Amino acid sequence: MLVTYYSADVILDCLETLVAAAITDGTTLRVAVVDNASPDNCVVAIRAWAAGVRPYAPPADLPFAHRSVPKPLPEGMLEIIPAGVNGGFAAGVNIGLRYLFTDPTIDRVWILNPDSVVPPGTPAAFAAASSPFALMGGRLVYHDTPGLIQMDGGTLNRWTGVTGNINQYAPVIETPLPGPAASDFITGASMVASRCFYEAAGPMPEDYFLYYEEVDWALRRGDLPLAVIAGAVVYHRAGTSIGSAAVGRRATPFSLYFKHRARMRFVRRHLPRSLATAWIYTLAKMGQFMLRGWWADVDATFRGARDAPPPRVVRDRLDPAAAMRAFANKL
Repeated sequence: MLVTYYSADVILDCLETLVAAAITDGTTLRVAVVDNASPDNCVVAIRAWAAGVRPYAPPADLPFAHRSVPKPLPEGMLEIIPAGVNGGFAAGVNIGLRYLFTDPTIDRVWILNPDSVVPPGTPAAFAAASSPFALMGGRLVYHDTPGLIQMDGGTLNRWTGVTGNINQYAPVIETPLPGPAASDFITGASMVASRCFYEAAGPMPEDYFLYYEEVDWALRRGDLPLAVIAGAVVYHRAGTSIGSAAVGRRATPFSLYFKHRARMRFVRRHLPRSLATAWIYTLAKMGQFMLRGWWADVDATFRGARDAPPPRVVRDRLDPAAAMRAFANKL
């Protein structure tokens, strides 16, 4: 299941490689794309690709060999679900989960970012993993630097609320996968949710709009374990639609506002005794930005941490309906 927003430039690479990998693996696949009211031609592009009307050529920098997917796709393999409004990442995920889990034959749903590409072996690894589990992930690798790991599971600093990427920037070939006990959460960029977890924990929390939804969700797993699966590799372009930090690229004010707002909201909700140290971290980050003269970053970070109205550079990225969802009564 994919949630799209401004994804027209990357979505076909994701869908093409995902379906090709499943065919190569012999894995049964049902793809649901939840479109968060994308203002680009994302949905048009998907339909044209699936029908075979729009030719597809893999990008020159695809980090693995690719065999073209026969078109048109079989009936029922791909479904597009319009969200109607951009309610944020979790809102789109929940629409897809509600829809897919109405099918009693589905026991797990793979949530995948549209700015990812999938090599053969990954669908089979996720499909073959044994139950029970709450959330399951694998190895996330940087698409632009495919020799480096982006994430092998996520950690949470309970003093600051800051999340970390296990094995980030470590070499793929030389680095073993950590055990599941090392992780506090599984990244929403590539995360498999089990039916038993969904029924016990409920839907993903939607009030963050962006960031920390999967961290909060993982805390609701009770006794169900997290799982990290060897062989489940995904190559990720990292933050193409929202401007998250990546190799050689700093985070945008849009990303900073939502990340620090979500972090402090998470701390207030789950780690209230750490509020003072979380604020110390925020002020330290603002100091770093000040020394570099990044005043828009300072403003976005401070407003986000205070849960204050966003700066115009952030607000103007969203249409009025999405802004009402994201900022509630703070506009």
